[in-house]
Amino acid sequence: MGDTLKIVFVLIAIALIVNVILAVFVVFSERRKPSSTWAWLLVLFFIPVFGFIIYMVFGRDSRREKLFADKDKFDTKVYFDYILSNERYMKKLMWQKKAIENKQDITQFKYLNDLLYLNINTGNWMTENNRVRRFVDGNEKFETLINDIRRAKDFIHIEYYIIRNDKLGRKLVSELAAKALEGVEVRILYDGMGCIELPKHFFDELIKAGGHAVAFLPRLMIRINYRNHRKICVIDGKVGYIGGFNIGDEYLGIVKRYGKWRDTHIRIEGNAVDQLHMRFIMDWNFTSKSFPVPIDDRYFPPKNEFSGVKMQIVSSGPDTVWKNIRNSYFKMINEAEDHIYITTPYFVPDDSIFGALKVAALSGIDVRIIFPGNPDHMFVYWASMSYLGELLKAGVRCYQYEKGFIHSKFMSIDGIVSSVGTANMDVRSFAVNFETNAFMFDEDITKKLEDDFLNDLESCLEITSLWYENRKWWFRLKESVARLISPIL
Repeated sequence: MGDTLKIVFVLIAIALIVNVILAVFVVFSERRKPSSTWAWLLVLFFIPVFGFIIYMVFGRDSRREKLFADKDKFDTKVYFDYILSNERYMKKLMWQKKAIENKQDITQFKYLNDLLYLNINTGNWMTENNRVRRFVDGNEKFETLINDIRRAKDFIHIEYYIIRNDKLGRKLVSELAAKALEGVEVRILYDGMGCIELPKHFFDELIKAGGHAVAFLPRLMIRINYRNHRKICVIDGKVGYIGGFNIGDEYLGIVKRYGKWRDTHIRIEGNAVDQLHMRFIMDWNFTSKSFPVPIDDRYFPPKNEFSGVKMQIVSSGPDTVWKNIRNSYFKMINEAEDHIYITTPYFVPDDSIFGALKVAALSGIDVRIIFPGNPDHMFVYWASMSYLGELLKAGVRCYQYEKGFIHSKFMSIDGIVSSVGTANMDVRSFAVNFETNAFMFDEDITKKLEDDFLNDLESCLEITSLWYENRKWWFRLKESVARLISPIL
């Protein structure tokens, strides 16, 4: 018995020593933000052994620095080489830079100059002739997408975080295989972790028909971080899709667990499709070395002229120097004068966004946030709830969506500027996931999106200060724990 206890004590001592060594590594080697460092230290010291496993899956940067720094350099070179060699893009880019330098008001909106300052140096120039159709229902979105796929003549390029092995997923693959048999070029880029449940031969029908399917950071790289969360589709270089819908039956609202699925997606025609397509090509060529997409005019055909929406396609992630989407959100919030509407399935903001929202509300601006009352990730829900106390005190109005699950990633400012895309209002989307959003400078489309938001309020429970103060003790405990380690979510 005595020897057994000695062995146990030795093992405990070894585990503690390993934890201390790893803690020192986290503090001194990885140069994290203080909030993230303290969160990991708590995990490592209070959950011995298992904390180490959690860190290896969620926290270790691995080869991130070199891998994604190289991608950023490659993307920048490919992007700008093409832009600088193409007269139609160069004229637009130089016009916008000159307007900014001369402090001209390019449009009626002050917001435009601010976001151009943020993004023009990453190639996200302002496009003007865009026609936009929005979707809030998955059935309508996927019916329209499949019809566009059936009309494709040259190529179909698709990039999704999740593709399910269910009725919708199999139908999409069959439709794409049929087009590949017709000679249409078909490429699918899917996330290795988001699609980890797909069977090994799921894409065989497409591949046998001549199409291509490649995993972004495949499942063998057991990493929760650095996921490709983008949802992009480009057809013949003329039609593009971006938004919150992944591919699966739950997005049609027919999975009992979630019930009605509320999301936002847009279909784009016009010059912004080129930016969306360049994003796909950069991601595809980073992932697939065997079947790269060349940067040539075939993939960026001339567009029809629309008197339509001004738009930028903005991407960010571990492969960008700046947090472009977070910075754009921050700038929009600071420029608001009347109201800010936000819908997000996950609300775990960083300090800058959190502070900006409180200051806006304290300044008398009408700030409203919708998030799910029927969450798909309870831990994130508890973390989200922990932020509400301060927001409510500042005057922010917070709502839980009760009619199914709301997955929309939307923000609008003053009825003038709006954003729809893949980025949630959380630290994961801001820093460790690959995201893409459309920023639109147009009163008509923004009004439609705001009308959708106001309609959603009818299906919400408003979280009042009284409701929040009456939370059960166990609810508060869950919030506290989730908030404490939210920097590593």
